[in-house]
Amino acid sequence: MKNIVVAGGTTGMGRGVAMHYLRAGGRVTVIGSDSGRGRAFLDEAAEIGAADRAEFIRADLISVAENRRVIKEIKARNDSLDGLVLTAIRHFHRREETVDGFESTFALYYVSRFLLSYGLTELLEKGGAPVIVNICGIGITKGRVHWEDLTLGKRYGSVRAMLQGGRATDLLGVGYADHHPGGRTRYVLYHPGFTDSGTATLKQPAKAFIKTLARFFARPVEKSIRPVIELMDNPPDRPLIASDSGKPVSLSLSTLDADDARRLYGLTEHLLRP
Repeated sequence: MKNIVVAGGTTGMGRGVAMHYLRAGGRVTVIGSDSGRGRAFLDEAAEIGAADRAEFIRADLISVAENRRVIKEIKARNDSLDGLVLTAIRHFHRREETVDGFESTFALYYVSRFLLSYGLTELLEKGGAPVIVNICGIGITKGRVHWEDLTLGKRYGSVRAMLQGGRATDLLGVGYADHHPGGRTRYVLYHPGFTDSGTATLKQPAKAFIKTLARFFARPVEKSIRPVIELMDNPPDRPLIASDSGKPVSLSLSTLDADDARRLYGLTEHLLRP
């Protein structure tokens, strides 16, 4: 019986993965910011007879303190974990800065995943065949980490912010593997392609446009999570792999530069110090 945590598990692919493992007899903890969606998840779990194996933790993961609270709660409730799925993301239509001083997209897309990855490693290392699956944009090479302006205070755009968050998340996987030589936990950077995961965080007219595109071109969640399930049930034998819609992505891409990963790790550690 697998015991997994899904950040962003009340909608889209995260919810799909969570429900799959509940139906398979596993134990699942989902993290989300919307209490209503959390209740809906628990209600569905109860309908399939999995109420005692489903947990919901409400948290806004753009906050460093909230991530640390979540980690503390999960450690208090579990002796080990078999998997961590990182899929929480939302669109910020204008520049917002968190109480911790991070640009909000960067905080949710990268900083939260950094904190959860490293913060839950102790439990993962005690699991059967532990794996972290980071749902991201691996394989995309547009955008970069703006070392001179991480908060994008000088020049902001929602796409620019998403691309920076994506490239930072790519480097997170490289850095994690680098910092755990000999560790049992495998790290997977997975790009699912265009998936119909909902448009809850979008505003009009973008919401209507994406919804129309999804109707004709997007993969259904059920199809997009199949490779994720396969990777979690059969973790790779290497510390890090990258996959774009089930196809291997070369770790030699410039966006996966080891020196950049070490630089970002050091900078993040510095910024997260009390």
